[in-house]
Amino acid sequence: MGASLAERFSAMDVEHHWLPGQRLADWRTGEPAPRRGSTHCSAFLAAACERIGVDMLHPHEHGEKFLATAQAEWLQREGPEHGWTPVASPFLAQDLANQGQVVVILFPSPDPARSGHAALVRASGKSREALAEEGPQIIQAGAENATSTTVKEGFRHHRGAWVSAQDYKVLFFTHSISL
Repeated sequence: MGASLAERFSAMDVEHHWLPGQRLADWRTGEPAPRRGSTHCSAFLAAACERIGVDMLHPHEHGEKFLATAQAEWLQREGPEHGWTPVASPFLAQDLANQGQVVVILFPSPDPARSGHAALVRASGKSREALAEEGPQIIQAGAENATSTTVKEGFRHHRGAWVSAQDYKVLFFTHSISL
């Protein structure tokens, strides 16, 4: 089940859409607009959730600027009304993604002048030791788009977001689905 969801997210071709430095013509598809822009992690997250029928705060409701932090706040405040549940640990987050649940990971920026970051946890057979060091496996748009990378690598531009499984400032949420 987790592999099926990972396949659906991979089909979104994040490495060629929601590209950093390009404005988006459409947040749902990641198609670039003619003018340059910033990164699009939260638009990608919203588009992925929409494609599988899961509610997520999206650019038309908030705008793209600082959307990842707004999504984290929305998930904490309104997420339960929309089927989202907080996840207590990175180990559980990876387990839930492996079982086919939608699992999102967000870093709400502590600095109101800087953006946060958002990604999706994808299925992975990594060991507990690897999970403890580098975090769950994720798919993301951002400064570098990646179909599969680690939390440690993907969130490295956000100080303190991930140090280890015992020292992190990211938030995990899950939403059950049926494919």
